[in-house]
Amino acid sequence: MSPDNVSHPIRVLVIDDSRTARELLVAMLESAGGLQVVGVGETGEDAVRLARRIHPDIIAMDIIMPEMDGLEATRAIMREVPTPIVLLTSTLMYSDVNLTFEAMRLGALAVVNKPPVGDDAAWETVLQTMRLMAKVAVVRRWDPDARKTPSPDVPAVAPKTSPLPPAPPDQTAQRPRAHIIGIGSSTGGPAALATILGALPADFALPILIVQHITKGFGPGLAEWLNTQTALRVSLAGHGDTPQPGTVLMAPDDCHLQINAWGIVELCKDPPYRGLRPSINYLFNSLSNVYGPRAVGVQLTGMGDDGAEGLEKLRRHGGWVIAQDEKTCVVSSMPHEVIVRKAANEILAPPQIAQRLQTFSHVAVAKNMR
Repeated sequence: MSPDNVSHPIRVLVIDDSRTARELLVAMLESAGGLQVVGVGETGEDAVRLARRIHPDIIAMDIIMPEMDGLEATRAIMREVPTPIVLLTSTLMYSDVNLTFEAMRLGALAVVNKPPVGDDAAWETVLQTMRLMAKVAVVRRWDPDARKTPSPDVPAVAPKTSPLPPAPPDQTAQRPRAHIIGIGSSTGGPAALATILGALPADFALPILIVQHITKGFGPGLAEWLNTQTALRVSLAGHGDTPQPGTVLMAPDDCHLQINAWGIVELCKDPPYRGLRPSINYLFNSLSNVYGPRAVGVQLTGMGDDGAEGLEKLRRHGGWVIAQDEKTCVVSSMPHEVIVRKAANEILAPPQIAQRLQTFSHVAVAKNMR
């Protein structure tokens, strides 16, 4: 076997201020196969220093640490030595969850609960997350809120950016009069959702439904965090809810989100799609069945193909389909599946998606004024 074909273990840096949690995580990683712990630290400062020195394949990091927490460590790492980061937490307190999603906005890829000893299924989820996220090619992130003073051993380099072109106007006449918008997202989704929803005004004229793949227990925190990022009203969907203009309803844990023939939210426990419940396909299939050409479907960054089947159906029924530009995705496989199936009417970056959704809102307002 040639050296090129040798499978090397995934090199993991572990950061946690709790000695017990740190030692447990190291033991689980070392016994898992295919994962090798190459560094251990207790603080955010350790995370930044060791990331610079050993360049791990992935970092498993606590979010709550004294002095430099996981948010500030993520900010520095993604600015200086971009590395896949999985955040670990043992609490769902609002302040801690808020830090977690801010860190994800800055480039952390995923968040998982710290499982207790003996919870083999939960530990397997952590290990599988580490394996999957280690394959993600992350890029340098320039946070506009970052402190202006760079680290003393890092040269000040201006980010290479160029303004996004405006959304193409040539398809405007083809747009349907939308009544509802559905959005599907997975890895990298919280940041993309914050960008899109944050650009929409409080008087946005259409309801929005979202299915975001996220670790069980973090849905309520994501909804609360998004509420701080947008003028719209964001909440978890409840069975029997009626979608309203200017509101965002998100699928809760372990339930498929769909719309029935009367335009009412239904939550169901049908079998998962490839292990996923909620599944994005359920949302888009129902929008296709109920709204057809009056529905807009948006597929954002994520791993896998969930949502592509539903968007194919929505496109066939005359709905308008937008896929996130692959170059702007943390993981591009979900929008890629939509694009290769020729189901997308448009391929746009998140700021352009927000612009486009506002045009649908304007059309809805104009129609209501007639």
